[in-house]
Amino acid sequence: MNFNLKVNGESFHTDIAPDELLFETLRKLGFYSVKCGCDTTNCGLCTVIIDDLPYLSCSMLTIRCGDKEIYTLEGLYEETKELRDYIAHEGGEQCGFCSPGFIMNVVTLKRKNLPYCEDEVAKYLSGNLCRCTGYSAQMRAVKNFLEG
Repeated sequence: MNFNLKVNGESFHTDIAPDELLFETLRKLGFYSVKCGCDTTNCGLCTVIIDDLPYLSCSMLTIRCGDKEIYTLEGLYEETKELRDYIAHEGGEQCGFCSPGFIMNVVTLKRKNLPYCEDEVAKYLSGNLCRCTGYSAQMRAVKNFLEG
């Protein structure tokens, strides 16, 4: 079926299946920062921002997003530069596989403009799986980013 989708401020006209998941559609359109690593909504790799909130695109049907503003990491390149630099500086960028989903969640957290609280940040980011770092470097980077 023909479908219109707005991603990173641009309109796309594409053909989708009625049961197509958003992460599949986004990858088909060339947004490779969106990954699916678990097929169980447990890893956070497929996180995108839809209408200013983070969503797991592996659990969202594309057809539900026709009137939504969708952002991937590609569309937030400038906004995320400072966070990416903090992550690299703190040594939180090892394999980098988890970074796009992690960064998308941190961006939405920063937009809420809440005071930094390590426990609250840890809860907010608990859906992001990283098998390399143990999270301490990433949490230092998040703290610097949110307080900066």
